[in-house]
Amino acid sequence: MAGQSLPLRFAWFDPRLLPAAISGLLLAGAFPPFSQGLLGFVALVPLLLTMDRRPFASGFTCGIFFFAPLLYWLNIVMTRYGGLAPFFSLVAWLFLCAYLALYVGAALWLTDYFRQRLGILPVFSLPFIWIALEYLRGHLLTGFPWGLLGYAAIEMPWLRQVADLFGVFGLSFLFVMVNAAFVLVLQRRFQMPAVIGGLLCLVLLGGGLGYGWYKLPLPEANLKHLQVGLVQGNVEQQHKWDRNYRQQTLDQYRELSLEATKKGAELVIWPEAATPFYIQEKNSDSRQVLQIAKTAQRYLLFGGPSYQPRPDGSYRYFNSAFLLDSRGTFRGRSDKIHLVPFGEYVPFGNLLFFINKLVAGVGDYSPGTVTPLTLNGHDLGVLICYEAIFPELARDYVRKGSDLLVNLTNDAWFGRSSAPRQLLDMTRMRAIENRIWIARAANTGISALIDPAGQTHGETPIFETVSMTGQVELGARPSLYRRIGDLLPLISLFLLGAGLVWIVFHRRQP
Repeated sequence: MAGQSLPLRFAWFDPRLLPAAISGLLLAGAFPPFSQGLLGFVALVPLLLTMDRRPFASGFTCGIFFFAPLLYWLNIVMTRYGGLAPFFSLVAWLFLCAYLALYVGAALWLTDYFRQRLGILPVFSLPFIWIALEYLRGHLLTGFPWGLLGYAAIEMPWLRQVADLFGVFGLSFLFVMVNAAFVLVLQRRFQMPAVIGGLLCLVLLGGGLGYGWYKLPLPEANLKHLQVGLVQGNVEQQHKWDRNYRQQTLDQYRELSLEATKKGAELVIWPEAATPFYIQEKNSDSRQVLQIAKTAQRYLLFGGPSYQPRPDGSYRYFNSAFLLDSRGTFRGRSDKIHLVPFGEYVPFGNLLFFINKLVAGVGDYSPGTVTPLTLNGHDLGVLICYEAIFPELARDYVRKGSDLLVNLTNDAWFGRSSAPRQLLDMTRMRAIENRIWIARAANTGISALIDPAGQTHGETPIFETVSMTGQVELGARPSLYRRIGDLLPLISLFLLGAGLVWIVFHRRQP
């Protein structure tokens, strides 16, 4: 009967949440492996049409059904390479999905709260609330901004250019507003609020598409060029830290590097942890790497672990990138800043002493600082692995003078899943935001050069041993986002906080 609660035996299942689940699945379809970005414009419609019934539960359900298929590959990482039993891997995956879904639930609850308390329609509140919580998700508890809604635009050449104005959050704002405006028109048809919301949405979306049409193709820039060789060693994860495979690995990198230099590469780039040993130590393995740079007569950039002694005799360990010149001389080192929790270090290690991190070979890593590497008067900003999903970090490197961003990554962890494509798509957004070329070298793929419009060049297949060579520009083009950063989500956070304070203050007034 209407208005009555469901029987106890069916309390765990509420059919009113089915539209929210559908929205979650539609959102997942906008991302790899399906990559149907247009779904981003309508995915939230079922959710928003029914959100007033149970706003938080609806948002949470949508989040679960979005993040669970989006992040299914985490089970590959935890079981195949982390040694975790399938049951515990499943539990950890579901806990992470539930945590991420809390942000969606909170966004819907807050939207409904502002509608009830202040009469603000979702089309005018949800876009701000959504990106405010996306921003928080990227910073709280070390941050995990994977799957931000704006990435659904990555295969839309015109629309994605908006990222150089307000970053990926500006695109998330547009997607949410289109969804909310569509729902408002369905609910109120030609009433004035629907007309205003619809027209505002059309102006913003049309303006974004028009801006992209105006920007493309990007005009020629008076910038220097560099021939870059990307080496995809395709070393299996279970062999990477096995000393019995070390010589085979070095021989493979030598052969691929010389192949790249024959094609004209002036800078050869190896992926993250290409040298699974301490290059600082003088031994036969280290000497072979130095000799490769000398033989190739080219600059060599590669990833590997490093250490730094402490005054008390202990050591700090880093996930690093090293630059060698054509004489085999070290020109600099850049350390990974944003470490993977439970992958490269165990947070609250004294309390969680029973948990082992996934990365083998060394102890817990320490974070580094923004340190560009200098090559012939130009600076390289190195993003190691999933650092490329953090917009503010790429922006910091470019603002520090980096003329080329380099992404060294080891995607062998992900197996033959959609994760390498998801990570590549997010890296492409960093190129647009900062209007700069990115050279991406991945152990098992996908390696590619990414231009300032977000287009990839020379994509390599996954799990193939290959090298590719291409030309990049050195220098960043103008970008509003590089100047203002994440101002839009920060303003949204301020407005959200101010609205809540205003409600609380007025509630206490007699």
